[in-house]
Amino acid sequence: MSVVTTHREGDLALVAINNPPVNAASHAVREGLLAAITGLDGEPAIKAIALYGLGRTFIAGADIREFGQTPQAPLLPDVCNAIEACDTPVVCVIHGTALGGGFEVALAAHARVALTGASVGLPEVTLGILPGAGGTQRTPRLAGVEAALDLITTAKRLSATEAQTLGLIDQIIDGTPEAVAREAAAALRDGTLPHRRTGALTVAADEAALAATRARLATTAAHLFSPHKAVEAVAASVRPIAEGLATERALFNDCLASPQRAGLIHAFFAERAVAKIPEKDATPRPVETVGVIGAGTMGSGIATALLLAGKAVTLVEREADALDRGRATIAKNLDGAQTRGKLSPDRRAAVDAALTGATSMDALRSADLIIEAAFEDFGVKAEIFKTLDQVAKPGAILATNTSYLDVDAIAAVTQRPQDVLGLHFFSPAHVMRLVEVVAGDKTAPEVVATGFALAKALRKIAVRSGVCDGFIGNRILSHYRKAAEYLVLDGASPEAVDTALEAYGFAMGPHRVFDLAGLDIAWAQRKRLAATRPAAERYVRVADRLCEAGAFGRKTGAGFYTYGDGAPTPNPKALAVIEAERAENGITPRAFSDDEILSRYLTAMISEAVRVVADGTALRPIDVDAVLLFGYGFPRHRGGPLHEADQIGAATLVSRIEQYAAEDPHYWQVPPLLRTMAADGTTFADRNGG
Repeated sequence: MSVVTTHREGDLALVAINNPPVNAASHAVREGLLAAITGLDGEPAIKAIALYGLGRTFIAGADIREFGQTPQAPLLPDVCNAIEACDTPVVCVIHGTALGGGFEVALAAHARVALTGASVGLPEVTLGILPGAGGTQRTPRLAGVEAALDLITTAKRLSATEAQTLGLIDQIIDGTPEAVAREAAAALRDGTLPHRRTGALTVAADEAALAATRARLATTAAHLFSPHKAVEAVAASVRPIAEGLATERALFNDCLASPQRAGLIHAFFAERAVAKIPEKDATPRPVETVGVIGAGTMGSGIATALLLAGKAVTLVEREADALDRGRATIAKNLDGAQTRGKLSPDRRAAVDAALTGATSMDALRSADLIIEAAFEDFGVKAEIFKTLDQVAKPGAILATNTSYLDVDAIAAVTQRPQDVLGLHFFSPAHVMRLVEVVAGDKTAPEVVATGFALAKALRKIAVRSGVCDGFIGNRILSHYRKAAEYLVLDGASPEAVDTALEAYGFAMGPHRVFDLAGLDIAWAQRKRLAATRPAAERYVRVADRLCEAGAFGRKTGAGFYTYGDGAPTPNPKALAVIEAERAENGITPRAFSDDEILSRYLTAMISEAVRVVADGTALRPIDVDAVLLFGYGFPRHRGGPLHEADQIGAATLVSRIEQYAAEDPHYWQVPPLLRTMAADGTTFADRNGG
C-alpha cells in the first residue's frame, strides 16, 4: 500500500499522506509526494491540488528511524522546491501538528489552511540542526525576520491562531482533513482562497531583530552551535530565494557535521529508550487518589505535580502548622503554573478542590498510591512504612522518595514488599523532569509499571534503577563530587571549578549546585556512611565544617557562596575553611587549568557511571545518560556522560585514570568494564541494544 495516494475529483486533486502513526517524512513519503506533485504538475485537467494527512496528524516531523543514516533521495528540500515550483496551485491542509520538515512542506505550498486545534513549529535546533528544507527562507518571507528568528531559535510551537496572526497560515476551517482539503482545493481553484509562491516574496531587512537575537543567544545559548547558524540562515533570506536556500543548505550541513548534533540526537533518543524496561508489558495499577506524607519543599512539590496531572491528593503532616505551610507552598506553586499558562483559571478551582490535608495517616486508607517524602532518615521512614502497612488498603502502592536509603530495607518493615518501590523525585518536584523508579528485589512488575505510568501522567521522564546507595544519579554524584572536593583541597577555588564546568556547558558548577540543594543533604549521607568509610579514602571536611557553622547554602544565605540582593559571591568564610583544611593536611596549593578541572571531573563521573552499568543498577548506558541529562544538568548537547565517554574513547579514559591513580590509588581505579572496552574496541553505544 502506498503511503501517498492521489484522488481526482473532477478538476481537483487530493493528495493524502498515510504513514502511521504520525505521517513522518520518511523516504517513502518524500518519494510519494514528489511523484504525486510532478505527476500532477501542469496537467490541464487539474486546476488545484490539496495535500493533507490521514490519521491523527499532518506530517509531524522527520522519521526518527532515519536519524544518523545517509539520507536517500529525494531529499526533503527537493520535495519542497517541487511543490513551490508546481504550475498547478497547491494548498496544504494542516491538522494535528506540522513540525520541522512537515511545516516546511506546508510553507512550500501556495496556500496553507489549518483545522482548529492544529499547531506548527520548527524545532530543529533542539536536535542540533536548523530547518534545512526552506524553513529559514520561507518563514521570514511570510512572517518577517523577527518572527522567523523567534520561531526557529526558540523551537516554540504556535497554535493555528498564532500562526495565522503571523501570516504563516491563511485560513482556519473546521471539519475533517479530507473535507477541508476538498473545500480548500475548490476555493483555490475558484480564487476565493488567495495563493502565492512564497519564494517570490521579498524580505525586508531587519538588522535590529538580528542583533537582538544574537545578543539573546549569546546569553541563553552560548554553548550551542545550531541556533547561531540558524540566525545566519535567516539573515540570508533577504537574498533571492535560490541564494538563500543554498546558504541554508550549507549551514545545515555544517550543523550535521557538528558533534553537538550527535549529542542532541542521543539525548532525544534517551527520552524514549528509558521506557524500554523488563516490566513494560505488565499492567499498571489504576492511580486516581494519592497520599503524600510530608509537606516540606519536596512533598509540596510532589503534591503540586500530582494536582496539575488531575490527581486527588491528600497531604499529611504531623503538625497543623507544618500542614498549613505546605498548603501555602502548593498554592504558590499553582499560582506560578497559572501565571506561566500551565494551569488555566477555569481549572484552578478544580485543582484546589482536589487537595485535602490531614494530620493523621488514617486519612490515607482509600489512597491508590502513597508517596512518603519525610526526612531522610531510615528510622523515620521505617516507622512511617510500618504504619502504612496497617493503614493502606490492599493493593495500594507504597512509595518512598528517598534519595539514598535502601528501598529493600524499607520494604522489609512491611508485610507487602511487593507493593513497595522508590519514586525519587528531584527538587523542585513540580518542575524537574526526572523520576528514578527504584525497583526493589520484591517489587511486583505491575508496581514498577505503575511508577512509569504515573511519571508519564506527570509529564516526567522515568528511569528504572536498581537498589544501591543513591541509586543511579546520587550514587554517581557522590563519587564525582569528591573529584570537585579534591580539586579544591589541592589548590583550585570553588569558583574556578564552577567556571570551568560552566564553560563546558553545565548551567551551574557543582558548588553552586551544592549550595542550591543544601549542603546539609549530603552531610547527612556522609554522617550515615562514616562508620563504613574506607580507611584509605581521602576525606575532605570543608563542606562538613561549613554545615557545622550553619552555612547550608542558599537557604541560610551562605555556603560556598554568599547570597544577598545581588549576584552570589565567593564566601570568605568558606575560603578560610579551605585554607585551614589545606594547612591541616600539609597541602601546598597548586594551579589547575580549566582543561585539567574538566578532565578530572568528567573522568570521575564516567568512572562511577561505568560501574553503575556494570553492576546492573542501570539497565543500559543510555539510562545513565538520561538521569544525568534530566536530573543533574549535564549539558544536553553533550549527550550524557557515557555518550561523552564514547567521544573521548575507553583507552584514553583508562590512561587518564591510571595517571591520576599515581596521586590517589584508592579513589582513581579503572572500572574492569572500561578496561575490557579499551581492549576490545567496543563502545557504550554498542551496549544500548539499538
